[in-house]
Amino acid sequence: MTDILIVEDNKELSGVLSDFLRAEGYVVSVADSGEKALTLFEKYGARLVLLDINLPGMDGFAVCRAIRGQDNTPILILTARVDRDDKLNGLVLGADDYIEKPYDIDILLAKIKGIFARRLALDTVSDGGITLNLADKTVTRDGRQIQMTAKEFELLYTLMTNKGQLLTKDMLFGRIWGSDSESEQQTLTVHIKWLRRKIEDDPKAPKHILTVWGRGYRWE
Repeated sequence: MTDILIVEDNKELSGVLSDFLRAEGYVVSVADSGEKALTLFEKYGARLVLLDINLPGMDGFAVCRAIRGQDNTPILILTARVDRDDKLNGLVLGADDYIEKPYDIDILLAKIKGIFARRLALDTVSDGGITLNLADKTVTRDGRQIQMTAKEFELLYTLMTNKGQLLTKDMLFGRIWGSDSESEQQTLTVHIKWLRRKIEDDPKAPKHILTVWGRGYRWE
């Protein structure tokens, strides 16, 4: 999964920002339009979105609305639009912060580090007796630890943190295995099967990881 998705049509600015972020150890993707941003997000996901408002075609507000309709990934709006109504609109649509350009790169990096630290500081994601510890990547079921591979953990985390939402096979495969993977999509089906064996009372009649036939999966 991508750590940070930069949505910015100014190539010079996005290039400088991505260089700074990669130097900090983040995995970064860049989109120069709203449409490209949603395509990348759907395929590969992101742990944080840095979003400009003035984009060709679909603007940043529409991108924010679309992402919020399917995911709770933090969104930082970075824009030269300083109008009070624009700021309120961004926050109402679900942005976590609204940062005016030009911004201080050190302050932005501190905000980004703070977001990642707070998400890890939450330490756990729990539902239905299943608990994921984000700090040490362990999983327990009703207090009993379950052995998980890294891919199983990432897949379970993605499902649990998007409870009730349909996650398509393409999106899950791209988000967990990435665009450079030599694996085939069938590996997703196999991992779903393994997860059900580990967390479901009856893997053949799952109550948590539900199949949406022909489309994908949903956590309940």
